[in-house]
Amino acid sequence: MKLIVQIPCLNEASSLPDVIRDIPRAIENISDIEIVVIDDGSTDGTGDIAKDLGADCVIRSTQRKGLAKAFITGIDISLKRGADIIVNLDGDGQYDPKDIPAMIKPILEGRAEMVIGNRHVEKLAHFSFIKKKLQKIGSWVVCKVSGTRAPDVTSGFRAFSKQAALALNVTSDFTYTIETLIQAGTENIALDYVSVKARPVVRKSRLFRTIREYVTKSVYTILRIYTMYQPLKVFSFGAVFVFLISAIFFARFIQFHIQGSGTQHIQYLIVGSVVALLSFQIFMIGLLAGLIASNRKLIEDTLKRVKDVELKAGTSPDDSEAPGT
Repeated sequence: MKLIVQIPCLNEASSLPDVIRDIPRAIENISDIEIVVIDDGSTDGTGDIAKDLGADCVIRSTQRKGLAKAFITGIDISLKRGADIIVNLDGDGQYDPKDIPAMIKPILEGRAEMVIGNRHVEKLAHFSFIKKKLQKIGSWVVCKVSGTRAPDVTSGFRAFSKQAALALNVTSDFTYTIETLIQAGTENIALDYVSVKARPVVRKSRLFRTIREYVTKSVYTILRIYTMYQPLKVFSFGAVFVFLISAIFFARFIQFHIQGSGTQHIQYLIVGSVVALLSFQIFMIGLLAGLIASNRKLIEDTLKRVKDVELKAGTSPDDSEAPGT
């Protein structure tokens, strides 16, 4: 059983050494452990440091592509290197690598295909009151959308079985945490949650500059991903909402008609009819989007099978997009 710990990094020269040194080199029921570092265009020598510290593979990007792209690059490379289990670990030192054995235990026992590290945000002293509340609200929203019960949806400390990793398809440029969770819920990937330690990070987040920016990007990501996986529900809700607006105009016209002045307020009937037609068009778009979503699922299943065939054929890692050493 081979475990690969992947670490997406951007200018983590100061924190990466401690992260790599704390990664366990021997875990029960794991015969081989490798470390893959994805250097997302760092300018502080992060890739060189990772190589000097004994990382088994360092993937270097000539320019910054974002956390989501770095994450999925690591997943692809880890699979091509023969991983049976993949653990994603941040390079900023926020998570304790010593929790890795606990993270992979549900997968080894066959209880889960994807495991999320629960930081228990509400108890973290270094999180502000506002950040705790936003995390709680965000987790509630994502759980409702995804149909899961994840207590910490933004945790980047995650473990994936080979089959779960093969099924992942990240399209977001912002972050992978929300998208992979919604995908897990809609694709019925078995989830589990493990309590992990979370240490303070001194530097500012590189994902966003302000809380407002983070909230805006997160809401957009949730809406976009949920619409991609459940388009008929989203468009049906929109169609019903618009139809209710048209009903208000129809009701107003009927009121005037009963009072004998309907012909003088024919505009209500016209506007109501136009809005009702718009509602019908939205619903039809939802049906079309639903058919596209069904086709996307078939494509994703085909892509998963192709990946599996490539791995069994022993296809070597393709580092053309991100030169590695």
